[in-house]
Amino acid sequence: MADNENTIVLTDEEGNSFEFLVVDVLEVEDNEYVILLPADMDDDDTDALVLKVGRDKDGSEVLFEIEDEAEWEKVTQTWEEAIAGEDNY
Repeated sequence: MADNENTIVLTDEEGNSFEFLVVDVLEVEDNEYVILLPADMDDDDTDALVLKVGRDKDGSEVLFEIEDEAEWEKVTQTWEEAIAGEDNY
């Protein structure tokens, strides 16, 4: 999945490739999620991309959009708590 420790290249449906920085990996209720920021971001207003890590039928690691609102809320709450915890150090 990752080209090196901290970056990942994703390809959209049209074949366009985009490089992202891996900000964090979270585990929530036995599922893994990755927090990404565009590698070429030029301002602090860029929103993070949060994707669920899973496996395809061949066992390869793939990323999925989170479509369930309750799941999304749990993941964002976990991420916000992690950030708040880092601010206390």
